[in-house]
Amino acid sequence: MNLRYLKSLMSPQDGINRITCISWAPNNLKLAVAIADRSIVLFDENGEKRDKFPTKPVDAKYGKRSYQIKCMAFSPCSTKIAMGQTDNVVFVYKIGEEWGEKKAICNKFMQNSAILTMIWPPERDIIVGLEEGKVRLCNSKNNKSSTLYGTDSIVISLVFSSSGKTILSGHADGSIARFFFEDDGGGAQGKIATHRCPPYALCWTTNTIVAAGCDKRIIVYNHDGRQVQQFDYSHDDDEKELTVAASSPSGQSFVVGSWDKLRVYNWSPRRHAWEEAKCREIKNLYTITALAWRKDGSRLVCGSLCGAVEIFDCALKRTVIRNKFEVTYVGLSQVNITTLESGQRTNMTSAYGYEIDEVKVMGRDRFLVAHTSDTLMLGDMETNKLSEVPWQATGGNEKFFFENPSVCMVFNAGELGLIEYGSNEILGTVRTEFMNPHVISVRLNERKQVGIDDNKKISYLLDLKTICVLDLTSGITQCTLSHDSKIDWLELNDTATKLLFRDKRLRLYIYDISNDIKTTVLNYCTYVQWVPGSDVVVAQTRGNLCIWYNIDVPEQVSMFPIRGDIVDIERVD
Repeated sequence: MNLRYLKSLMSPQDGINRITCISWAPNNLKLAVAIADRSIVLFDENGEKRDKFPTKPVDAKYGKRSYQIKCMAFSPCSTKIAMGQTDNVVFVYKIGEEWGEKKAICNKFMQNSAILTMIWPPERDIIVGLEEGKVRLCNSKNNKSSTLYGTDSIVISLVFSSSGKTILSGHADGSIARFFFEDDGGGAQGKIATHRCPPYALCWTTNTIVAAGCDKRIIVYNHDGRQVQQFDYSHDDDEKELTVAASSPSGQSFVVGSWDKLRVYNWSPRRHAWEEAKCREIKNLYTITALAWRKDGSRLVCGSLCGAVEIFDCALKRTVIRNKFEVTYVGLSQVNITTLESGQRTNMTSAYGYEIDEVKVMGRDRFLVAHTSDTLMLGDMETNKLSEVPWQATGGNEKFFFENPSVCMVFNAGELGLIEYGSNEILGTVRTEFMNPHVISVRLNERKQVGIDDNKKISYLLDLKTICVLDLTSGITQCTLSHDSKIDWLELNDTATKLLFRDKRLRLYIYDISNDIKTTVLNYCTYVQWVPGSDVVVAQTRGNLCIWYNIDVPEQVSMFPIRGDIVDIERVD
């Protein structure tokens, strides 16, 4: 990954005008910058200034110059910003979803000392590091604070793991401590390492912990706190202290800021080590005081001692698919897909850190398919549901079918795999040689039934004359239906309790699965379909349209003469 300069969001001032902290919203639509006059400037995703609002002291009687903003973090919902101040208070401001909404304080957390660092992990509450050495949790629901753990040294940095289940704190005495909310893959809780200097620059990548500070050395630790790599710039007279660090969302890169420099490091899976990329040197930027990486990994923003805010593009490569989609590889394991017409973005990230091969857009320009060395990644850009499942390399011989909006059907070497969008496990696999969407029907909780929470079933052909209905949740075969003629179409109803099928002689049948009853419905059927969201059946026989409002009584059919052929059914409520 390399940094490409895009533009300056704020110009530097003559003299010290420190940018104290920068934060990107998790939805990637807002950027917040805390400036020296204790105001917050809000930018949109394109770096255009959209809003500005002042912050407040803990008490108006102390005056507006009685404090500094030391840290800031967006809420997981991107509608709130938490501020940590030196006057011993954390304020949470509600800024809303739209630009220009009124800003209001919705939470206030009093502490016993200054707040120096802060994080707000996904699905967690606010975590702050205090000057007195404590790490505390601020619950935004009940407006109460509690101590997670305490130390004898000032807390100067906080970071959380990619899962959000574990946090690290850096302290002024050089110690680095770890705290688990939940089990996150082992390791000891408590102090795990002692850095050579205060680790002001601390970040957590996929495989390692990175710490740096005033000794001009970047030390890489493994998860047990053992040093595994070092980058030493202490003999470089042009280098000054390393002040801040940030890891890319994929954990495959990190950036360290110092005097006039942004140093970039990329993970090498082949060497299983970090490699330094070309250093980005910016004359007269002076000390870099803040770094923030956008959650989709495509942008990096830095702030300086003199008030400059610069934005950089982070990309390994870019490709355009059919002049409709731009695919940006922002890391080995992270790809952003942008729809050029609408500007909609979809982010694909390998949860295992595997390198993503070519990304394909398939299925009426709606679905994404990508391979890694050991997994298959799928995505629905319309619902933004993404999946990554274990997958053995097959040489790219799979065939993908996207007829069902809830599940992708993957066929390879006589085996059909079902992957539900948004799930990271294979829903089920069956053996069949007949991979035609017209003879496979999958239903996944499409219409709720009383007393049934999980209703996932598939009907498919065992051979040309035999239908199998399988419960995907339990893996139990519900029924096997033999017929006297070849079957060319079948479909379950929404609740998967009834099966419609047609044979090569154009005879239409209804099969009641629970009662094991097969009934002939229509002869010479040229078209048939369930009406979406109901048990109503529409079919055509020669010049007649046939409708069954109660398919349990097949002889009660409404017939209407029509011209032409039915091609599709659309339900309009």
